[in-house]
Amino acid sequence: MLRSLTTAATGMIAQQNYLDVIANNVANVNTTGFKKVRLEFQDLLSQAARQPGAMLNQGTYQPVGIEIGLGVKTAATTRIFTKGIAVNTDRNLDVMIEGEGFFQVMKEDGTLAYTRDGCFQLDSLGQLCTNDGLLVQPAMTFPADTKEITISQDGNVTVLTGNNTEANQIGQFQLVRFQNPSGLLSIGHNLYQETSASGNAVQGTPGQNGMGLLEQGFLEGSNVQIVDELIGLIKAERAFESNSKIIKSSSDILQMTNNLT
Repeated sequence: MLRSLTTAATGMIAQQNYLDVIANNVANVNTTGFKKVRLEFQDLLSQAARQPGAMLNQGTYQPVGIEIGLGVKTAATTRIFTKGIAVNTDRNLDVMIEGEGFFQVMKEDGTLAYTRDGCFQLDSLGQLCTNDGLLVQPAMTFPADTKEITISQDGNVTVLTGNNTEANQIGQFQLVRFQNPSGLLSIGHNLYQETSASGNAVQGTPGQNGMGLLEQGFLEGSNVQIVDELIGLIKAERAFESNSKIIKSSSDILQMTNNLT
């Protein structure tokens, strides 16, 4: 069988994976805090008919070899943590991180997860939580008679309650950062989970030790650029088409060979 059949097949599979990544990026173009994914490719092993540097005669060496590649594979999907666009909402429980860092939330099993989605809510007990009801950490509870909420850039949360004219601080946001945020595991619901590749979470106050500042009344939009994704779509489509033509050409050659017998 011609090597080109299996080699082109690996190319079609790789481009299909590329299309899947592009589709997910485009689907999340309006997802708060979403970070786009870039697909990385690697070539497969090559069959060496002649090694470069092989001795031809005494004192004479082959300057180049003969290597025939066997295709391509998907090496990694890298999440790109560039900043998304700022969306002005004027809602006092919407918070955007201006710079590095993640909010901490507690999952149902008691473990921590991390998110860039700062669209927060209050549950029936006045606790600050995500849209899925996961409590923000450190936990904050707002009085029932809260009438005004202020979140400073360094994370201080103060409220004005009842007939009081002076605001009281009820908590402070703490952010975390990772040595390798691309190593975080996406678990859906705009959440990430720590892995051995990401490194341990380092907690800090907004605006200190490399942490970003907070902006109340804003949300971070997706960092997906539709134009870039459309260009990638065209490249993937043409590469898929080219590989399919190679398979057809290889099939035609095999058919011609069979007709010779």
